[in-house]
Formats: sequence, C-alpha cells, structure tokens
Amino acid sequence: MRRRLLAALFVGLPLAGMKTALADDASCTRIKAADLGWTDIALTTAVATTVLKAMNYEMKSSLLGLSVTYASLKDGQVDVFLGNWRPAQNIEFKQFFDKKWVDVLTTNLSGAKYTLAVPDYVAAAGVKSFEDLARFADKFGNKIYGIEPGTNQPLIDMVAEGSHGLGGWTVVESSEQAMLAQVKRAVDRKDWIVFLGWQPHPMNLNLKMEYLSGGDQEFGPSYGGSTVWTLTRPGYSTTCPNVARFFTNLVFSVDQENEGMKAMLDEGATGEEAATAMIRKYPQNLDKWLDGVTMLDGSPALAKVKEELLK
Repeated sequence: MRRRLLAALFVGLPLAGMKTALADDASCTRIKAADLGWTDIALTTAVATTVLKAMNYEMKSSLLGLSVTYASLKDGQVDVFLGNWRPAQNIEFKQFFDKKWVDVLTTNLSGAKYTLAVPDYVAAAGVKSFEDLARFADKFGNKIYGIEPGTNQPLIDMVAEGSHGLGGWTVVESSEQAMLAQVKRAVDRKDWIVFLGWQPHPMNLNLKMEYLSGGDQEFGPSYGGSTVWTLTRPGYSTTCPNVARFFTNLVFSVDQENEGMKAMLDEGATGEEAATAMIRKYPQNLDKWLDGVTMLDGSPALAKVKEELLK
C-alpha cells in the first residue's frame, strides 16, 4: 500500500509541476494595456484581448498619449504596451530603456516603416527627400501634418533645430484619423501635402504615396525601417509568467495587420470584430501564440481557446 501511495505521489508530481510552471499571481487576472489611438495598436491589442478572454483573463485598454504610456509602464499603472516602434521611440525614450524603467518582451512585427511621405504627384514634381521640402515651402504652406501630440517629437525637434532647412515650419498635431482626412482632401484637390506615414496601414493600399529619403536622423535608415516591440512594466514576467509567455509569442505579419486595419478603417469593423476575423482566417496563428501557454486555471490553453474562438 505504501509503495502504491508513493508511486501515485511521484507520478502526479510532473503533472502538478506542468500545471504550476507558469502559474500567475492572482493580480494577473486583469491586464491593463495602453492604446495610443493608432489603428495598428488598436488591432493588435484587440487580438490580445480576444485571446486572453478565451483563456479566462480580462484585458482592458486605456487611450493614452505616448509619453503618458511610458510613464504609466514605469509606475506600474499599465502592464503591457504593444506599440514600441523602433528606432524612433527608443531615441525619444532612451532613458526608460537605459534605466530599466520598462521591460522588453519581444518583436511583435518586422518589416514596418515610419517616416514622412507625400502623394505620388508631389514626388513626381521633385520631392523625393527631406532635403527637397524647403525648396517648395510655399506649396506646402510650411506645414507638416503629424498625428497625436506626444508622438511627433522627432518632427518637432527637427523644426526647432532647423534641420533640412525646415526652421520656422509648423508641425500640425491632431490624430491619425484627422491627419488622414486632411491628406484625402489634399489628394482630391491635388494640393501639396507632406505627412507622417507608416506601414502597416491601409493608407499604403488606399493612397498613391511615396516615402521620403533622408530622414535617418529623425526616424532611422531605410525610410524609417522599423520593428514594433512589446513592452511591459518592470518585473511583469516574474509576477505573471503565463501572460508574459503569451505576449512573447504574440507576433504578427504586415499583410495580416494591413487586412485587419483595412476592415476597421474602410469597412467599419470594431477592433474586436477585426481581431476575431483575423483569428478565424489564420487559425494557425493560435498554435504559435499559445505554445506553452495555459488557461487561467493552469490547464493547456490551445484546444480550449480554439474551441471557443473558431466555432
């Protein structure tokens, strides 16, 4: 009898160990995320929220400015942020990385870009680089159209320093949607406009546009060639290893993000609707995202999440 009891005990140990290997603290049940109001981050955050809900977690996102997002990660008011665009943000928020005020989990997107752009007819007229802008100041009205305040700092610094001959220009700050509406109006009238562009985004499908060279100092080389990274508050992976494992696995492609963002911007889908459509169209993503990830109760997540989301 004693041998049978010991055998049962030792047989059960690996299973117990598997169940608790990534066990999360009770505080991990609710996850606080930051959303900048950018469609790409709204989409990826919605994907995370949808999958985590199927895992019996709850994620809530707050609309914050970029500077507030970094401060909130540092202070522990936000758990996760899926929108660390590099190299631009790592220059602007260098001290947060140097002083370990945020933790870096993974690259969630490769092949992105982020720099100034113009309509194709403006490029055809001779505007190919940052250096060309000043020659046509009157046509542009000495204005560069950006997005949310707190996001355009490389452009504001560029103007303040007079780089590329752009001293005295104005950076018009608004929002992603307002900027794109301004671009559309200009394109419809064949007016000249220079604006902050990026990929992934449906603007690359909906607009005939060209990115400007020469912005290496502001946005990095290769036309602002970028990667997007996932950040957490300090120590989050230790406190919430299962959720952190999920976020580490959560990687996207430019093409899939373009599809999801187009559904949101052009077809009126909510973030949740676009996220659910992406998951159902590319169910193989779940195999990667949930590798080694458990439900809140510690049981394997993959089969249960597929049952919930692919029905």
